[in-house]
Amino acid sequence: MNVRAYTPADVPAMTAIWNEVVEDGIAFPQEECLDEVTGPAFFAEQTHCGVAEDGDGCVVGMYILHPNNIGRCGHIGNASYAVAGDARGGHVGEALVADSLKMAKACGFSVMQFNAVVESNTHARHLYERMGFVPLGVIPKGFRMKDGHYENICPYYHEL
Repeated sequence: MNVRAYTPADVPAMTAIWNEVVEDGIAFPQEECLDEVTGPAFFAEQTHCGVAEDGDGCVVGMYILHPNNIGRCGHIGNASYAVAGDARGGHVGEALVADSLKMAKACGFSVMQFNAVVESNTHARHLYERMGFVPLGVIPKGFRMKDGHYENICPYYHEL
């Protein structure tokens, strides 16, 4: 598996993978899918985007990296990760997180913070904790699932 910076040619695959997670409605806060206009604009406005390619050169995962806040908190980065459904369980997420930590540091961030990891997303939570992220507690009913019920969210941070 290879993780690299995205190119404009990757945007259709990135958009499809991103939209798959949005449509699942259990991990990303976004409710609107990206399209051929909003997708390229969304990815271009990030500090960095990375893609994971399988052995055949197909994009099977991606991440976005950007500031978590502005001004005096602008040194804190934030990232979101998406893996194609048929590639899940193959350590794509781990490769994406590892690359994003290196890129965050290279982009000048000194801390990474995840604001809204859904408590029931145990695979992501175990991955983050295995990679050195520290849980900060629980925000009760902080995430509205696609079916309308609320679940807790767990913020995380990692010093770079």
